[in-house]
Amino acid sequence: MTFFGTDGVRGPANRLLTPELAVALARAASAETISEGGRVIIGRDTRVSGSMLEAALASGFASAGADVCLAGIIPTPAISFLIKDERADLGAVISASHNPPEDNGIKFFDRRGMKLAPEEEAAIEAAIAANPAPAARIGEIDQLEAAATRYAAFLTGTIDVEHVDFSGMTIVVDCAYGATVKIAPHVLRHLGARVVALHDTHDGDRINQDCGSTCLEPLRLAVREHTADLGIAFDGDGDRVLLVGADGETIDGDRMIGIAALQMAETDALSPPLVVTTVMSNLGLKTRLAEDGIDVSTTPVGDRHVSQRITETDALIGGEPSGHIIFSEYSPTGDGILTAVRLLEIAHRKGIDLQTLAQEIPLYPQVHRNVPCSLPREIAEDPAVTKAVGAAETALGERGRIVVRPSGTQPLVRILVEAADADECTHVADSIEAAIRKAKP
Repeated sequence: MTFFGTDGVRGPANRLLTPELAVALARAASAETISEGGRVIIGRDTRVSGSMLEAALASGFASAGADVCLAGIIPTPAISFLIKDERADLGAVISASHNPPEDNGIKFFDRRGMKLAPEEEAAIEAAIAANPAPAARIGEIDQLEAAATRYAAFLTGTIDVEHVDFSGMTIVVDCAYGATVKIAPHVLRHLGARVVALHDTHDGDRINQDCGSTCLEPLRLAVREHTADLGIAFDGDGDRVLLVGADGETIDGDRMIGIAALQMAETDALSPPLVVTTVMSNLGLKTRLAEDGIDVSTTPVGDRHVSQRITETDALIGGEPSGHIIFSEYSPTGDGILTAVRLLEIAHRKGIDLQTLAQEIPLYPQVHRNVPCSLPREIAEDPAVTKAVGAAETALGERGRIVVRPSGTQPLVRILVEAADADECTHVADSIEAAIRKAKP
């Protein structure tokens, strides 16, 4: 049976993702990735089901002979940092990222702080089927001391605080009732900013609900209300971020990548002159980077693919339009707080606000559609759908592009249409969505 999607195991808590499955995943992950007596760090977001799954996952690891360190509620990228800082053998995060509160997920990180490769996940699935026996040794389960404090210190240490001061700035921060609640406002205040925090309590019943990076309107309203310089929105587990300028305009992942890459190239700090993006990234980004001699390497959707390509090519930056940005000098995985801090440092050093810098990255019009369906992969491969996509691609020609794919994390088929003409984008997206809705599940 297949459990892993594009970003770990994810689904409705206590239905698809049960305590029994969490125990089985932990035992299998122990058998396939670490030796008896190894150390595992577990973190989670604020979802109500998180403590239940944490207990099950920790029990599974301990029964397999691994010692467990509980980091508590903490952003996903913090686990990547703590694995290396603690020299642990494995990390696990209990989170469904940007999904609604009733969902949850489990994803694993290796000793380098990188998400497990698909073949490693396949081996864990095979081990679950083999039902490995409990180990002779029972591992210990303890709290990891000062996990959040150490991660916050790492974040502030990524910039030269003696020469970068955000005082005089008002920044609105939307924490999405999630894992960044305690850390993100603290880091920005430590760097001198006046912070207005939104949705800044640990509320697992409301995580990602009408807030955070999946719903920017509350942030826009607050930026205007407080005459703020910038708005920052995280998702539930803090591995992605989107920005809102003082004018209310969104600064998405493509523009954040572009701002950072151009600045790094300008200071001879982008070697090799390469950026890694996914098939969802805007053609405007690639065109603008090419003007400064920066190449773009494209991967399938998913920050794990971006991270792997970065490792293969020694690239220093990559990411997705959704705001998963990887600065490989500091972290092998997407980190929302790190990304926000790095972008603010660039703006400070250049003396130009981020919304102005974002305008240097012209983006082509895009239309995104998420079409609900119970069997997204089967629908995306339905002959009627592929025929409609093929006809649209022929009609669009070289004026644009189309990406239709099943979501790896939700029961959706995702549509992206990009073209120089916005009306043509909408027309093409309408035709493909209609074909998807007519297809039989």
